[in-house]
Amino acid sequence: MSNKFFFVFFFVFFFSCKMDKKDTYATGEISLAIDPSLYDIADALTYRYMQAYPEAKIKLQQVKEKEALKDLLNRKVSSIIMSRDLTAEEKSIYQQKIDKDFQPAYFAADALVFIVPKNSPLEQISVDEIKNFLTDGKRKLIFDGANTSNTDYIAERLKLDQGKIEYSSLQSNENIIEELNHYPHHIGVISLNSISRPFGEKAKALRSKIKILAVSNGQGSYLPEKPYLKSRQYPFTRLLYFLTNENYFGVAKGLIRYSCTDIGQKIVDKNGLQPYNLYKREVQIK
Repeated sequence: MSNKFFFVFFFVFFFSCKMDKKDTYATGEISLAIDPSLYDIADALTYRYMQAYPEAKIKLQQVKEKEALKDLLNRKVSSIIMSRDLTAEEKSIYQQKIDKDFQPAYFAADALVFIVPKNSPLEQISVDEIKNFLTDGKRKLIFDGANTSNTDYIAERLKLDQGKIEYSSLQSNENIIEELNHYPHHIGVISLNSISRPFGEKAKALRSKIKILAVSNGQGSYLPEKPYLKSRQYPFTRLLYFLTNENYFGVAKGLIRYSCTDIGQKIVDKNGLQPYNLYKREVQIK
């Protein structure tokens, strides 16, 4: 009788412990929600993380940025990547729903890029012209749809009402590049991340079809290149950061730490974006 009692006790204890055991940074499965314009850098970081930790599974969900934030708050996903600052109201909701301080984990500088067909005579555009194009009703700028990270960011950056800005739209950043020749008097607006991989065959093919405009702001004219992203002189530099609702050190926080430390920052650099955390290299000569 006592042996039977011991067996039942051991069985219940073993399986209750197993059910209570949380996943670790190296094991478990999460979903990461990202705007499609930020897919490439998210794909690069998660791919390398899963190579380092084969028992960690990260599923990428491509949704518009506002939907990603809603999914995080409703715990439908464990982590998201944002490209704009949260409003005071959004930060308050985050702290209430997630029950933790708002702590963005910055890892890269991306940019909005203004593009025209290769044969266009345009070489640059000014911040004032961009603001005027969004409010004059002519819809000269082409974005990847409403409520995307690109439209959200530019409305915030130029202090314009998101609901009142006017623009043309195509389905995706890639689609804008592919179709731009059909709209010679328009200017496409895409994320740098869409074309930033220096040696990626797809990125090289897309870059070959367009001309990138320099953006002037009264102090100078700048291309979306790393030195100007690092100094934030390029007027439409935007910082990318992770948010998570994970309350223990699991895969979501593991990915964030990985992305923000040396190895992750090298991946950011190799993917053509500006790393947020810069690491000094020390060489000893003997």
